[in-house]
Amino acid sequence: MVQIAIFIIATAGIAAYSLPSLRDPRSHGFFRFFAFESILALILLNVAHWFDDPFSARQIVSWLMLIASGFLALHGFYLLRVIGKPRGNIENTTTLVRRGAYRYVRHPLYSSLLWLAWGAFLKDVSPISIALVAVATLALFATAKAEEAENFAKFGATYAEYMKSTRRFVPLLF
Repeated sequence: MVQIAIFIIATAGIAAYSLPSLRDPRSHGFFRFFAFESILALILLNVAHWFDDPFSARQIVSWLMLIASGFLALHGFYLLRVIGKPRGNIENTTTLVRRGAYRYVRHPLYSSLLWLAWGAFLKDVSPISIALVAVATLALFATAKAEEAENFAKFGATYAEYMKSTRRFVPLLF
């Protein structure tokens, strides 16, 4: 019951933050809303199992993913703020960031959300959690694709060159 209340309250906050994006189904924020929601649901679904069998391989991998997610998010936000020189909202960078994690992947923050989703998923694998992690993964892929179109429109040929030298989420792989 507590998880449902948290889900409703958090969804209201996420929806309020995402409202402008939800009005434009072509924006990256539209898809990101669904990624946030599915990750929130995954966390709340599996929170009771976060410390079950703590030394199993699945739990260790899960914790490594969650820790990597946190570090990658902090690193990505820092670089956007310091190098990206945002105008207002951190998403409105004026400079294309190509250092740190951005040297290897175009979307470190979405990568961190992927690590978060899969780390939460591994806490307790079930049919519902499989569906939620699939939705999160697909929504983050769609988010990245939409943001790439926005960034190409904003940064032009510079972004096209950047896309050729980096991967979307995971260095050397994807």
